[in-house]
Amino acid sequence: MRPNILLITTDQQRRDCYGFRGRGVHTPHLDGLARCGTDFRNCITPSPVCQPARGAILTGLLPFTNGAADNGIDLDPEIAEAGFAGHLSRAGYQTALVGKAHFSTKATFAPTGRAECATSSADFPPDWHGPYMGFDHVELALFGKWFPERPPLRPPQGQHFERWFFDAVGGDEGYRLWAEKAKPATGAHQTWSSALPVAWHPTTWIGDRSVEFLRNRNRTKPFLLWASFGDPHHPFDCPEPWASLHDVAEVELPLHGELDLERRPWWHRAALEGDPKLDDPVLKRFRKSGTRVLSQTDAQLREMTANYYGMISLVDHNVGRLLAALADSGDLENTFVFFTSDHGDFLGDHGLYLKGPMLYESLIN
Repeated sequence: MRPNILLITTDQQRRDCYGFRGRGVHTPHLDGLARCGTDFRNCITPSPVCQPARGAILTGLLPFTNGAADNGIDLDPEIAEAGFAGHLSRAGYQTALVGKAHFSTKATFAPTGRAECATSSADFPPDWHGPYMGFDHVELALFGKWFPERPPLRPPQGQHFERWFFDAVGGDEGYRLWAEKAKPATGAHQTWSSALPVAWHPTTWIGDRSVEFLRNRNRTKPFLLWASFGDPHHPFDCPEPWASLHDVAEVELPLHGELDLERRPWWHRAALEGDPKLDDPVLKRFRKSGTRVLSQTDAQLREMTANYYGMISLVDHNVGRLLAALADSGDLENTFVFFTSDHGDFLGDHGLYLKGPMLYESLIN
């Protein structure tokens, strides 16, 4: 009997942010996987940002080899279909991806015709589910992570999560609740405890749809499922009760939290303080304001970290649901389960926040 494959990924999760790694993050299900499996402690991402890292996971090729070398560069479908999902599909596996793909650029200046392009997504009917990049079946969340300065996609734009959210449940009221603070905040960068109900959260939706696939799959074939969660990527908008799961007074602060640019290569300062040589004013403003974070106080960094932990714990809860679904169907013993992330987060190390381009351990391991 050929084994099934369940690949679970998060977005922007550090290697030390698991309970079994001693940092105090509540991850009982991931801790159980680590106890029963193999912990690859020296796994290095080929890129410190999302799109090239994900293309490398799919294709097994380095970003400069597969062509998707940075965010904003689309992966060639022919190269993507030669990746592991396409190989398994051609070998008779039922292949599916649920959640964040990010093999193509979402925010573009002109339609690209791709399913992940925000403006082109309206050309794909609600019953479209692939094939896509080697997967027979996909259920995509394009902007499963919203940003306060970027309004959400509304149907007919968006893909499966966005259409479900605005047509079936939350709509504008859900977006209002997402942006509402459930408790007082410190003003930490892109950090608040969201009032969005957990049942409407993208992490829950990805868990729901992944469990549904496992329950209703074609049982005459082995399966590959990539359950791709968009958290704990910023904004750090953890919903309650998960936002209060970790005591802000007890989360760890970085051992080396000083922004020590005078000791670093010149391009570190250029990346953080230089004027981007970009002609488009929107892109230039995003590069200057969207990826650069002012120094945070200890209280702000503690709130940011506690929310980051809470988002990971919510993912862990859904990992438990996936494992339970495998056990209920009798598939657990015949399924390889892999868990990884595309890259990490500075989380205050060296006075830095979020990600890239500096290649510190917290970002690439």
